[in-house]
Amino acid sequence: MTTGRLFTDKDRLARQLVSCPHVHKPRRGESTYLDDHGPPAPRVLPFPSQVVYNRVGKCGSRTVVILLRLLAEKHQFNLVSSDIHNKTRLTKHEQVDLMKNISNIPQPFLYTRHVHFLNFTRFRIEQPVYINIIRDPINRFLSNYFFRRFGDWRGEQNHLIRTPGMKDDERYLDINVCILENYPECSNPRVFYIIPYFCGQHPQCREPGVWALERAKQNVLENYLLVGILEELEDVLLLLERLLPHYFTGVLNIYKSPDYRKMGNMTGTVRKHTPTLEALQVLYHRMRYEYEFYNFIRDQFHLMKKKIGLKSVSQPTAYSPAFLQELALRTPEPLDEDEELDTDLEDANSWLVHP
Repeated sequence: MTTGRLFTDKDRLARQLVSCPHVHKPRRGESTYLDDHGPPAPRVLPFPSQVVYNRVGKCGSRTVVILLRLLAEKHQFNLVSSDIHNKTRLTKHEQVDLMKNISNIPQPFLYTRHVHFLNFTRFRIEQPVYINIIRDPINRFLSNYFFRRFGDWRGEQNHLIRTPGMKDDERYLDINVCILENYPECSNPRVFYIIPYFCGQHPQCREPGVWALERAKQNVLENYLLVGILEELEDVLLLLERLLPHYFTGVLNIYKSPDYRKMGNMTGTVRKHTPTLEALQVLYHRMRYEYEFYNFIRDQFHLMKKKIGLKSVSQPTAYSPAFLQELALRTPEPLDEDEELDTDLEDANSWLVHP
C-alpha cells in the first residue's frame, strides 16, 4: 500500500508541475527533468490486478485469509477483507454500491467477503477475476452446525459472541433430531448453501434445482480463474501460486511453517461429530444438487492440475451413494434397549479433518 501511494503522489506532483509551470520556477542548480521529459511513465500493473474471493462459509476461508494478510504485507498488494459475514444477498442498489467500492480500491487488490457472485458486467463495471474454495457439502454443513453452537479453539466463549441469542435447547439440539425431524436449519433451502455463492444474486439462485446448478457451473467456467477443493488445499495453494504469482508467491512456505500451523490450528471447530447413517442418507438426498456441483468443481480442479503436471488420485467423495451403501453393510445390528453403544466412531471422525 505504501508503494502504491508513493507512485500516486509522484504522478500527481508531476501532473501539477507540467500543467501549471508558473507555480514553480527552477532556481539555478535545480533539476529540470520534468520540464524536459514530462511525467514518469505510469507503473505497469501485473494482470490480473483486481481479484475477488467471495469466500464460502466454513470452507477454509479463515485459513486462507490469515495467509493473505501475510502475503499482502510481503508482496505489497491491497487486501480488503470485509467484516460483514451475514449478508450474502444484496438488493440491486447494494450490488452497485459494493461493486463501485470494490472497483475503486487501489490496484493491485484482493477483495474478500462472504457474498454471492456479483455480475459486474451487468452494470457496465469492469469484471474482476474470481477465485474460491469449496468442500464436501456434508462436511461443510457439519462444520457450520457445530461452529455456530460451540465455536472453535480460539476461545471458549467464541460461540456465545457469534450466536448470543441462541437458547440452550437449540444450542444442544442433537444433530440427528435436527435432520430426521426436518428442522429448518437441517433442511432445504438452508442446506442449499454452496451453489448460490456461484449462481449469483438472482432470486432463483436460492431455490434448489437444476436452473441454479447450471447457472453456477456457467459462472465458474466464465468468471473464475480457479475454484479449488479444501480436501486438497496444498494443491489449491500451489495452483494459486502458479496462476497469481504477484499475490501468492511463497504461500506454501508460509502454510507449512511451524508458526503458521500453530495459528491455523486455532480455527478448528470443537465438539464436531458424525450423524447416524440414517441421518446421513437423508441429508445426502437433500443435498444432491450440492454434490453434483461439488463433483463438477472437483473434476475441473483435477483437470487444471493435470494440465500443469500435478497428479490427482481419483477418490470418491466422503459422502457418496456408494459410501453410504458400504457403510450400511458395516453397520452393526441394533443393540438391546438396556445396552449402551460406547464408541467414538474413529473411522467416521477421521473424515472430518478440516476446520
